[in-house]
Amino acid sequence: MRIAPKIAAALAALLAPLPAHATHPGDTILIAGDSTASTYKGDRYPQTGWGQMLQCGLAPDVRVINHAMGGRSTRTFLSEGRWEDLLTDMLPGDTVLIQFGHNDASRNKLQRWAPARTDYRDNLLRFIWDVRTAGGIPVLLTPVARRSFGADGKAQADFAAYSAVVRDLAASTHAPLIDLEALSRAWVDRAGPEASKAYYLHYKPQDNAPAFPRGIDDDTHFSELGARQVANLVAGALKALNLPISAKVLGQRQALTRATPLGRAACQ
Repeated sequence: MRIAPKIAAALAALLAPLPAHATHPGDTILIAGDSTASTYKGDRYPQTGWGQMLQCGLAPDVRVINHAMGGRSTRTFLSEGRWEDLLTDMLPGDTVLIQFGHNDASRNKLQRWAPARTDYRDNLLRFIWDVRTAGGIPVLLTPVARRSFGADGKAQADFAAYSAVVRDLAASTHAPLIDLEALSRAWVDRAGPEASKAYYLHYKPQDNAPAFPRGIDDDTHFSELGARQVANLVAGALKALNLPISAKVLGQRQALTRATPLGRAACQ
């Protein structure tokens, strides 16, 4: 007897092997985000994303699946199929960290631009709905701070409108919130204009930064130390949320609080 194509496809899906982390449902964190959270290959060192370092603050049995990608906004994360890929990797009980805003604010790049109170808000609502429908736990993050100081010498929020939408959505949908904008802005403020350069990509040619032989001045993307520090902020906030995954966040996170670079994006 010939099986109808749709029935055959459904049977194939049921019989397909589960993702590698299926033996530990709920012990996986997935990340949706942009270049600030992305994972970079060794030839990009010292550029490092906070999502790349988050594993170092978690118990060894927790798996981090980092879908964050440079240049992506909520709009392009959806249009390129990256959100669907993330949902495919997610199992019921998993935690999904969602951080966008930097590229959504790019008015000069219309393929990315998602106005804060309309498209950006709607896209985040879809993310929350999709994760909950699939049995996961969505955690909203406000956009991480840039190294940006105002006339008063204080670190400022460059994506305040986007952060406000995230906070409002977290309150109205009862979604867990990590106010990374506030946490990271306070962190940059404590360091001050000069010392905070060590957390971002500020290198001169004589510094011999492997990926930047001609030097670089970048106040958005993180160095190894900056990525470790931001990952520590995220881990600490995640622990305080008292979610099921919170128990898997290490109390002592030495790998994320290093004062000197290790020379690679690794825990030790």
